Order: sequence, then C-alpha cells, then structure tokens
Amino acid sequence: MSDDRRYPPRPFLAVSAAVFRAGQVLLVRRARAPSAGPWTLPGGVVEAGETLHEALVRELREETALEIAPIALAGHREVIVRDAAGRAERHFVVLSFAACWVAGEPVLDAELAAFAWHDPAAVAGLDTTEGLAEIVAAAHGIVGEG
Repeated sequence: MSDDRRYPPRPFLAVSAAVFRAGQVLLVRRARAPSAGPWTLPGGVVEAGETLHEALVRELREETALEIAPIALAGHREVIVRDAAGRAERHFVVLSFAACWVAGEPVLDAELAAFAWHDPAAVAGLDTTEGLAEIVAAAHGIVGEG
C-alpha cells in the first residue's frame, strides 16, 4: 500500500477534537504505526475545499461515528518524524479544537484500536501523545464543566 504522507514536500494540515460529554473527554488509541500506542485525540487530515470545522465533524464521524459540535481552537501541535538521516519522513500541523458531544456512541473505524472517556484532570497521568494534557486542559477551560 502506498503511503503518500511519507517524505512530504510540505506539511499536512490536520484537525483533532477534545470531545467532552458529561465532564469526560474522549481519548483514542491509533491502530497503526507510526501513531499506535499512546492515548490521543481523534481527528485527521483536512481535505481541499473543507473548512476546519467541516473537516473536524467529518473526521469524528468517520473515526468514531459521533456527532459533535466544534466550539473553538484549543491549541496546536507540530508532529515531525525524522528518519535516520534527519529528513522529515512525516510532518503534520494539527489544530486541536474543543468540542461537545451531540449524539451517538463510539464505533471505531479501522484507524482506531480503542477509546475511553477520561476525567480531564487524569489525562496528565496517562501515556499520551506529546502535549495532549495541555491541549485537553485548554479545551476543558473552553467547554467548562457542562
């Protein structure tokens, strides 16, 4: 299978969502390398012609079957994976949004291996992708306790 995201000529723009439901935040585990393992936020690459919110709603529906309402940008991450020679093998700029659950129960697609609703205060103690606890805390501050 071809991987057009390896050794990109430019960074890929992606979105993710800290989705809150009853005071808990949804975290997922990716099913495939290079992102398999730690807890992270669901999301994916923005397609040409999509707004950021459209991409976010589509990606969450595709990956988790959830309907969400994006609220505001909570932060960003840059993911740059370098090969042994120091070349950028992968490069993503991820804009992370605070969002509220609207409907549905998580049904994971093939890209995800697991999901769990977590107390936002406990995220810092979990095995997560870099900077996730700060993004979740910022998103929780936007959403509030609702």
